[in-house]
Amino acid sequence: MAVMKVVEILANSPKSWEDATRKAVKRAGKSVKNIKSVFVQSQSAVVSKDKVTEFRVNLKITFEVGS
Repeated sequence: MAVMKVVEILANSPKSWEDATRKAVKRAGKSVKNIKSVFVQSQSAVVSKDKVTEFRVNLKITFEVGS
C-alpha cells in the first residue's frame, strides 16, 4: 500500500501558466522525491499597463512517502 502526501506550492513565470507549473515541479523535485502528480488549483496573472506581466499558479503536488 502506498502512502501519499500533498504539499501546496505557489509559483510564477513571465511566460505562461504551464511554465510556472514546470518550474514548480522542478524546484519541488530538489527536496521532494517520488512526485506522482500535480493538480493546478488556481491560476492568476499580474497586469501592468494593460499587459500580462506574470503568470501565477497555486499547485498541489502529490508524492509517495516511505516504501
